[in-house]
Amino acid sequence: MNFDPLTTFDEITSSVPRVSPFRTMWNEAEELLHATRPDGFEVEEIGRIAFADLPEAERKDALDELFYTYWTALLDDRETRAAQGGGAA
Repeated sequence: MNFDPLTTFDEITSSVPRVSPFRTMWNEAEELLHATRPDGFEVEEIGRIAFADLPEAERKDALDELFYTYWTALLDDRETRAAQGGGAA
């Protein structure tokens, strides 16, 4: 394959992590709950607010992101248990 050389902009932005629309809404929902409910809240509330506030067109990708994140955490947990001698969950 032959790729065009990176522009200066590409070089600068290549190390900037991509923040998904769901992550953006998650951060906003978390800030809102911290401001309005300083005594605490459940993590699920952050997710529900974030998902509800997403534009409809972004929801499929958000669900994919959630499923992937859950799967990654599940695999991580299994590996940790196996390494500690507890076997797989």
